[in-house]
Amino acid sequence: MLETSFLNYLAISQNLDIKFDNKCNFNIEEVKYIVLIATFPMDPSYEEIVKANEMRGDKIKKTPLIHSPTFSDITGSDIHLKAEFRQRTGSFKIRGAYYKIISLSDEEKKRGVVAASAGNHAQGVAFASALEKIPCTIVMPKNASPAKVSATRGYGANVILEGVNYDESSSKAKEIAKETGATMIHAFDDPQIIAAQGVIGLEILEQLPDVDEVYLPIGGGGLAAGTLIAIKEKNPNIKVIGVQSSSFPSMYESVKKGTLTESGGEKTIADGISVRIPGQLTFSIINGLIDDVVLVDDTEITKAMFLLMERMKFVVEPAGAASLAYLISKKPSPGKKVVAVLAGGNVDMYLLGQIVDKGLAAMGRLLVLSIALPDRPGVFKEIVDEIALVNANIVEVIHDRLSSKVHAGSVTVTLSLETQGKEQSDKLIEMLRKKNIQFSLLT
Repeated sequence: MLETSFLNYLAISQNLDIKFDNKCNFNIEEVKYIVLIATFPMDPSYEEIVKANEMRGDKIKKTPLIHSPTFSDITGSDIHLKAEFRQRTGSFKIRGAYYKIISLSDEEKKRGVVAASAGNHAQGVAFASALEKIPCTIVMPKNASPAKVSATRGYGANVILEGVNYDESSSKAKEIAKETGATMIHAFDDPQIIAAQGVIGLEILEQLPDVDEVYLPIGGGGLAAGTLIAIKEKNPNIKVIGVQSSSFPSMYESVKKGTLTESGGEKTIADGISVRIPGQLTFSIINGLIDDVVLVDDTEITKAMFLLMERMKFVVEPAGAASLAYLISKKPSPGKKVVAVLAGGNVDMYLLGQIVDKGLAAMGRLLVLSIALPDRPGVFKEIVDEIALVNANIVEVIHDRLSSKVHAGSVTVTLSLETQGKEQSDKLIEMLRKKNIQFSLLT
C-alpha cells in the first residue's frame, strides 16, 4: 500500500490539486495518474497547453459547447456537443498548426513549412502560413476531397497530390522538407501541435466543470493526447474515450496490444481519421492516460451526420461525427454528463448528397423499388394510385423498356419514394405483395 504522505508529496511535486486523506480512501484513477506523470513527465506538459491557450490571441476561436436535448433523448445521456466544426478553417486542426507556426524562429519562417494531410491539417497549416506570410507546401493524397484541396490552395499553399493515403503523402512531405530545409509541420506527432489541441480540454473544463465523460475522434492521436493531458491534470476521474473508424483501428489495436501497431486500409468515408500508424508520441500519452478506445463503422457515422443535419442543422464531416456516432449507436453512458467533440465540418458536397439519401433510407424514409410491369396503357397508373393510398410521395421515376434484361412486352420502373418512416414503408411493401406485383427493394 502506498503511503498517504508519499502520494501527497507526488501530487504537490507535480502541482496537482489533489489531496489524499489519512484513512487511505484512495481514488484509483488519481493514484494511477500522479504515479504515471511523476514517473514519466508528459511532453508536452500541462503548462505548455496553458501557454498555447495564452498565445492564440484572436486568431483561434473558443468554440461553443452546445447542449442537445435531441441527442440526450436518443442516447439516455446528458449530451453536450463541442462545436470544433465552427473553428476557423472548419476544424480543430488550425489550433495546432497556428501555435506551431508562430513558435518558429525567423530563420525557420524564411525557409517555409511543409505538411502532409488529407485536408483539415492542410487547411490549418496553409491558413496559419498565410497569416505569418511564409512559404507553404502541402502534400495531399490523390483521393483527397476536391473541396479540401481547393480550400487549401485558396489559402495560398502550393498543393502537391501524392499517394493514396496520409502515410504515403507524409513520406513525400518528409522528402521535400529534407531537400528544401523547410520545417515539417506534423499533423499530430509534435509536442506543440498536441499542446494546442489540448486547449480544447481546457475549454471543456471551463464550459462544463462537472462533465463525467468526453468522447473524441482519434486518427493519429494529437487531439486525444492533448485533451487527455489537459483534462487528467485537473480531474483524473473524468473519463476520456477515443473513437476510431473500424476500417482504420490503429490506435485501438496499439492500446490493446500495448505497442505501436499498424492497422487498417479498408475504404471509409472518415478520411480525416484514416491513419495506419499512430504517432509514437501520441501513442505513449494515449496509452498511459486514455480510459478506452472504441470503434464505429461508416453506417453509424452516416446516421450521426444525417441526424446532426436534420435535428441540429449542423454540417459535420465523417471523422468529426465519429464520437457522436458511437454514443448514438451504443448508448454507453446512461445518466452521465457527456461531451462529444465534433472535430470538423469540411465535408465534400457530393458525399453530403449521398449521406442525405443513405440517412433517409436507413431510417425507412426513402424507399427505392424496381417494379416489373406489362408494357401497356394504364398499368403504371394503378401502381401510382396504390402508392397515393398510403400517402407516400414519388420523388423520382426511371422508366426502362430497352435494357437487355427487360423482356419484350415488359417495362421496368424504378421508383424513389419518400415516406414518413419505417411503418409507412412496411405498409406500402405489404400492399404491393397483396397485389402480386413483382418488385425488388433497392434500399
